[in-house]
Amino acid sequence: MCAAPLFSVILVCHNPGSRLQPALESIWGQRWLEPELAVIDRGSNDGTLVMLESNRQRFARLEVAPERNVYAALNDAITAATGEWVLVLGGRDRLVGEMVLSETGNWMKRTEAGVVAGESADDDGRIQKLHSRVNAAARNFTPPSATFYRRSVFAENGGFDATLNTMGDYEFNIRLWKGRVRFKPVPLRIAACAAREPYDWRACREEIHVRHRYFSVVRSLPWDLVSALRCLMMRRRSRH
Repeated sequence: MCAAPLFSVILVCHNPGSRLQPALESIWGQRWLEPELAVIDRGSNDGTLVMLESNRQRFARLEVAPERNVYAALNDAITAATGEWVLVLGGRDRLVGEMVLSETGNWMKRTEAGVVAGESADDDGRIQKLHSRVNAAARNFTPPSATFYRRSVFAENGGFDATLNTMGDYEFNIRLWKGRVRFKPVPLRIAACAAREPYDWRACREEIHVRHRYFSVVRSLPWDLVSALRCLMMRRRSRH
């Protein structure tokens, strides 16, 4: 019987175009360990499905779910995963270097944390990372494509909230943080990421909704205003 993998990587894509191949190769090319790979495609129509089908035997799971809530699909993929740690990676993102999972695994041997996060670098130059001191009311505090969850934390704390459309990871992180699950930053760059989709009013409203689920109005209100201003600024930039 084969030993369970250390990592299960779940790749979520929707029309990733030419960036899908580098994303897959960055996972397949990892040295010293072989991560389990599952793919969720959200209804791509750019030729992605042809490529995915031609490589189906290399995936532990392939789900094409154009109409399905992404967090419900993620919950099913996590339930089926066998790795000790789970990483959710965007279809236009890639792991940085062929040793990144091996090096991250070495850090994980030194911690009892339930969540380990490195840093990600976006195309637009933005660097995201988990800070040692977290302000969970401000906004999502871990970089999505550089955050590893022990698979056991899902069994112990429930999965992503499938009633949400864009802020399920933020809600899950607050839930874990409120439940005193330990978050551990590691000094490693994990992923190079495509610039994120513009922060729109739908995302803003959902972020505010999640924030008020866990924090008082007094604590939430200043950060609600920050969220609204951020959305306004991004809308103005998109017009120019």
